[in-house]
Amino acid sequence: MATINVRQLDDVVVSRLKRRAADHNRSLEGEARQILQDAVRDDAPGRRQSFLALAAKLRRETEGSRQTPSELLIRADREAGLRTPG
Repeated sequence: MATINVRQLDDVVVSRLKRRAADHNRSLEGEARQILQDAVRDDAPGRRQSFLALAAKLRRETEGSRQTPSELLIRADREAGLRTPG
C-alpha cells in the first residue's frame, strides 16, 4: 500500500477537514483517505460508460421533440439580468 504526503495545506482547509472528519467519526487521515477514494471512484470508466448509455437513451427518447438551444436560454437569462453559474 502506498503513502502520500500533502504539504502546504491552507490552515482553513485543514480546519474544515478536521471538522468534517469529526462529523463522520473518522480521524483526519481517515477522512482524507475517504475523500480520495470517493474522488477516484466517481471517475471510474464504468461510471463514464453508464453516463454515456444514459445520455444515448435520453437522446433516443427525446428525438423529434422540439428543443430550445441552450444559447437562447442563456441569452434570455442575461437580458433579464440573471447570471449563469460559473
